[in-house]
Amino acid sequence: MKYRRSGGVVIRRADPGGRKAVGGWTRGLVISILLSGCVADASVNHRPMQGRQVQGMGQPVPATAVPPAPPPPPSYLAPRPVQHRAAPADLVATINSLGRNFRGNAGISVRRVDADWEVAYNGTSLMPQQSVSKLWVAMTMLDAMDRGKVKMQDPVTIGTGDLTLFHQPLAAMLKNGSYTTTLSDVYTRAMQQSDNTANDAVLRKVGGPDAVRNFLARRFISNIRFGPGERLLQSKTAGLVWDQKMAMGRNFYTARANLPMSVRQKALDDYLANPPDGAAPSSITLALAKLKRGEMLSPASTDILLTTMHGAKTGPQRVKGGVPSDWSYAHKTGTGQELAPRATGFNDVGIMTAPDGTSYAIAVMIASTTVSIPERWALMQGVSRAVAATHRK
Repeated sequence: MKYRRSGGVVIRRADPGGRKAVGGWTRGLVISILLSGCVADASVNHRPMQGRQVQGMGQPVPATAVPPAPPPPPSYLAPRPVQHRAAPADLVATINSLGRNFRGNAGISVRRVDADWEVAYNGTSLMPQQSVSKLWVAMTMLDAMDRGKVKMQDPVTIGTGDLTLFHQPLAAMLKNGSYTTTLSDVYTRAMQQSDNTANDAVLRKVGGPDAVRNFLARRFISNIRFGPGERLLQSKTAGLVWDQKMAMGRNFYTARANLPMSVRQKALDDYLANPPDGAAPSSITLALAKLKRGEMLSPASTDILLTTMHGAKTGPQRVKGGVPSDWSYAHKTGTGQELAPRATGFNDVGIMTAPDGTSYAIAVMIASTTVSIPERWALMQGVSRAVAATHRK
């Protein structure tokens, strides 16, 4: 991988997410099929195979048998021609200006999905993700579904002991102390409404934080941390020790307000200095680009996730506010705690797609700032407007 710096912006040039590896795998598969019969792993559901799913070859084809012609690689794996081998100069200048002039600690990454460049400002700095981390929980769940470990219609029961804090509309569904629904329902609530209790339910179903970390490691995604879960993360950030009673009503807010200001300030400072849910904007756009290219999940699961992200209800005035009406944007937002005048973890990450099908992975993350919400929106919308403007040139 080669690097070039322009002002505060780092421009990366690299092979776009393993297209050579995919092509090599396809050629290898054709040769192997001509030499021997291909037997799918019986534990894998019948779906298009990805390179990581081929676990071995079967018995030799009898001499009288004619091997069937191998199917073409799925379209989501087919490499697209590289359109640009250098980032547009106008985009470099704009991203540099937006990041440099913003009053706060912000990170930006823009990565063209079918090309080999990235434009980043503070792209390798670990920024608090907050609810952006729900994206990795969703991917882990869908990967488990690809491997036959879970199904969308699996029952999920939520009890009062499972409630979290902050945004949790699911809490209103509990009658007589519990509510039973499906994995599909809690997944959708987590991704589209950013429901914290729904997300924790999905996280428990897939095996907890370690399962998410293992998934990211298996996909070779570094510099994305996954925290201990919503309750422990938020209580420690506030300077509190979690008690399940805090999940009820306004108890968390009351407990937090009763803390000495020095305790709250130190807890928030410690969180920002070393966020347990920290992620580099460049790593997030790498994962999003790989998702769009079909390198994270099966074709069916990729489609499910992108469709869900297109339906997100949160953050309409963040990056999405600058996306032209004839483009699409599939995304996930995140919002952290505030201790006036400081706001933390104000984020939006996603995939912007032009009418011609060209896609860009985008991450705009504000670790901390004292500026107003409209000023934060302006930074985010500036990024999406710049992407659209330079694409049209």
